[in-house]
Amino acid sequence: MDKVSYIIGTRIGGDLKKSEIDVNLELLIQGLKDTLQGREPALNQAQMQKIFSDWQQSMKAKQVAKQKKEAAENLAAGTAFLEANKAKEGVKVLPSGLQYKVITEGTGNTPTADDKVKTHYRGTLIDGTEFDSSYKRNQPAEFPVKGVIKGWTEALQLMKEGSKWELYIPANLAYGERGRPGIPANSTLIFEIELIEIVKLAEAPKEVK
Repeated sequence: MDKVSYIIGTRIGGDLKKSEIDVNLELLIQGLKDTLQGREPALNQAQMQKIFSDWQQSMKAKQVAKQKKEAAENLAAGTAFLEANKAKEGVKVLPSGLQYKVITEGTGNTPTADDKVKTHYRGTLIDGTEFDSSYKRNQPAEFPVKGVIKGWTEALQLMKEGSKWELYIPANLAYGERGRPGIPANSTLIFEIELIEIVKLAEAPKEVK
């Protein structure tokens, strides 16, 4: 059991480190000993509940403050990026703030908000971190034009089938303050998007009278 005990210790330590919890190691070990050896705890249940509840609230407040700070920093970085990016050759800016650059101009039809499309895409943060790619999955994605982020919905209705654009999407046209896994709050996003085709929806069967 020695090795197993050590492994359990590393897992507890890993969880604490991941959570960024600064503990008193000696008292942590003492608490484990008291519990495992059946000794009377140094604090009663009411004291422990009060202290732990206060600590949890404090940690939550710190986490919220940290998230707000990071969101503000991301918004400022995105604004600076877009300001510099709009001066680059080939970049066009729409009234909404969406920026795009045409890589390849297609010759097919342009979808409406009510259409479904098939696309290939690659998404990155402004620092180049890739968070999604249909190319890596080797599988185009299909979705309703109005069922995606605002920046995509706007751009798709300007593209023709066969087009390949690079989009520079402000946070308010992407995932905003909520973010999502892999995408921090208030992140400006860059997408390389290829509009393969407008997907024909199956016609509803005609009613037999």
